[in-house]
Amino acid sequence: MSGGGGKSGGARRTGPAAGAGRRGGASTAGRRQPRPSGGSGESGGQRRGGIDPARLAAYDVVHAVSVRDAYANLVLPSSLRERGLSGRDAAFATELAHGTLRRGGYDDVLAHCVNRPLTKLDPEVRDVLRLGAHQILGMRVPAHAAVATSVDLARRVAGIGPSKFVNAVLRKVAARDLPGWQAELAPAYEQDPVGNLAAVHAHPRWVVEAFAAALGGSLAETAAVLAADNEPARVTLAAWPGRSSVADLRADGAEPGRWSPYAAVLTEGGDPHRIPAVAQGRAGVQDEGSQLVAAALAEAPLAGDGTTGGDGISGTGPDERWLDLCAGPGGKSALLAGLAGRRSAALLAAELQPHRADLVARALTPRGRRTRGVLGTVVADGTVPAWRPGTFDRVLVDAPCTGLGALRRRPEARWRRAAEDVAGLTPLQGRLLATALDSVRVGGVVAYVTCSPHLAETRDVVAGVLATRSDVERLDARPLLPGVPDLGDGPYVQLWPHRHGTDAMFLALLRRTDGDNGDGGTGGTGAAHQ
Repeated sequence: MSGGGGKSGGARRTGPAAGAGRRGGASTAGRRQPRPSGGSGESGGQRRGGIDPARLAAYDVVHAVSVRDAYANLVLPSSLRERGLSGRDAAFATELAHGTLRRGGYDDVLAHCVNRPLTKLDPEVRDVLRLGAHQILGMRVPAHAAVATSVDLARRVAGIGPSKFVNAVLRKVAARDLPGWQAELAPAYEQDPVGNLAAVHAHPRWVVEAFAAALGGSLAETAAVLAADNEPARVTLAAWPGRSSVADLRADGAEPGRWSPYAAVLTEGGDPHRIPAVAQGRAGVQDEGSQLVAAALAEAPLAGDGTTGGDGISGTGPDERWLDLCAGPGGKSALLAGLAGRRSAALLAAELQPHRADLVARALTPRGRRTRGVLGTVVADGTVPAWRPGTFDRVLVDAPCTGLGALRRRPEARWRRAAEDVAGLTPLQGRLLATALDSVRVGGVVAYVTCSPHLAETRDVVAGVLATRSDVERLDARPLLPGVPDLGDGPYVQLWPHRHGTDAMFLALLRRTDGDNGDGGTGGTGAAHQ
């Protein structure tokens, strides 16, 4: 009820982290930092030595996001390892941390229960209150247990005086359930349906409007995707072809994914690095949607190499050189390289940021050993190519975007982004797509991908680039995701959490032509008009 990170795009602090560095309000007497705690064989509701490790791990994550602008998906695994958590304890800590961040820290509710601005509270106290509010309003934790354990946590991280304040505030929070608070604080649906959905499902209003537009104006479907965003996302792994298999992951307790032949799911959550294949760099964490769009590029039909005259696209042409234009952090590169290696092709991974290029290099060369299908990794600006035009047969543009499609996995991202971020990203997305089309040979295929369903970042970018060219045809991407239902009218694919259980990935497949036969909009395999 509070009113937004994708690839390389920066973060905007507009939600629960705002003002976190300010001090005042609650007493600072007796404050001390949480000490590392040993493993717990107990459930998250059990207490040991005054406070249980699962709640400490959740506090570590929420506090790091609040005061350091950390990313929860990066902080959580290390916190679980540090606290020695697995199984039910890890699942409890994950939901407590992610749910608190997802709901914007319940700041609207807390503001109603505190007689001073939340920004005047010490950051430690504010984050304990947020964790307590989620246990009371969003989890199956009895109110008395949520209050008592929050008081213990406040005493540990902030001192005795603040713990009494936490006790008083959370008792006020517990006076209503979540629907009761929503009825008190949210606008009526009949008067302001978008505002009601934003409040009830804890998304900024502009995100609700963007989802509704991408869903053709359906508020019912918009409500469904907002609800899906608030469901805990399962940890999904990808078995990198040539390095491991789904059978290897199943042997270590994972279950096969729903759509991708390379996917396996950790049904109990926890630290994925406990899986040997992940720890050894033979598999990685990757949503099924990301796997599907990368695999679609690998299977998209190529045409001729443009050297034989006529229409320039007769025959099959070569399939030897692949490019990942915006490769960091390297998950799609690893999958594509494995697929390339199966057919004696090889992938070049390009990344602008050196530290992200290092991550890509490690993904492609685990433990320093180059795998099949890898040309190498280069630090390069995708808008100023370091290669000649027409060099590649397949190109992936996994463009920097708002990341609105991965809000299940990055719960704080919805509050860090703002509507104006979209306008700042779309020119870059267009330039990257134009570079990709120049970089692919005639008859080669480009996949334009975003982890965002926002129309300005997806269809509008593609339409803007195609309007300037006569050498591109759109391919129908739907047949390249076999077995996946509800893909719409094509030719593009938009995946959704509520329909497919994946991140909201967008995919456009575009084939380069010789300029005479390309109509800038239709053609190719089962091509369709917008």
